[in-house]
Amino acid sequence: MYRILVTDGMDKIAINKLKDYGYEVVEKHLSEDELMEEVKNFDALVIRSATKVNRNVIEAAAKGRRLKVVVRGGVGLDNVDVNFAKSKGIKVFNTPKASSISVAELTIGHMIAISRYINVSNITMRQGKWEKKLYKGVEIYGKTLGLIGFGRIAKEVAKRACALGMKVIYTDILGEAKGYQDYKFGSKEEVLKKANFISVHIPYNKNNPPAISKEEFDLMKNGVYIINCARGGVVDEEALLEGLKNGKVAGACIDVFKEEPALNKDLISHPRVSVSPHIGASTMEAQMRIGEEIVNIIESYFNSYSKNAI
Repeated sequence: MYRILVTDGMDKIAINKLKDYGYEVVEKHLSEDELMEEVKNFDALVIRSATKVNRNVIEAAAKGRRLKVVVRGGVGLDNVDVNFAKSKGIKVFNTPKASSISVAELTIGHMIAISRYINVSNITMRQGKWEKKLYKGVEIYGKTLGLIGFGRIAKEVAKRACALGMKVIYTDILGEAKGYQDYKFGSKEEVLKKANFISVHIPYNKNNPPAISKEEFDLMKNGVYIINCARGGVVDEEALLEGLKNGKVAGACIDVFKEEPALNKDLISHPRVSVSPHIGASTMEAQMRIGEEIVNIIESYFNSYSKNAI
């Protein structure tokens, strides 16, 4: 019987399905030291964003000679040392399709919240204040949304933004996407210069500088809005704060942070920042889809593994 360790929670229907297929599933929230000890006893490890599968964990797993696969429930793999895992013969998978709609909806929600002061007025009204005259917002209708990266989530954002009357311009390292003539493709510089709202949809690479830093902010329009529901670290938080202070940035929407839980109090408490605690994929529907995708990955992998072992 193959044993599966789930450390960051998983949809119950998916867990029961794995059990029905004959897998032993253990759910445990573990510290790094505990994980290094426990991982030796499992064939598969299922994580989300909280668990860090670093070199220490992979080395421990490799010594146990049992762990065969790591599945990250979500889009990114920045909390897994993928190359080192592969060097030890451990396969790494993620679930890139499952949460696209949920993240896209959160992105649009944040855009509306910040442009109409929903974030701060919600707080001040609870404090007994009626500051109607302070909250003169802007419509997103007719504005240009710039997308940095044009993968699955960005495409879902573009679809919804277009339905709300926004113009969409995008850039992507793969170049212009076929079949998306309603949106304009441009260089990163062109997107930064033309957009009223800029939403980032690219992975984080700790070996690279932030994709949006002081140099990029200098290219933007005065009064731009920044949205990051992708990965912490792709937007320079200090440069963003400076932009908020000097008026270059009218508002920012942030779901992901360089350090999580978020430690940058100046940023998360700023009145022109709409924040959420990395909840892009935190919908019932997304978690069900993620669970289904994890089950399919594990079933496919171990069915193939068993056949090859015969």
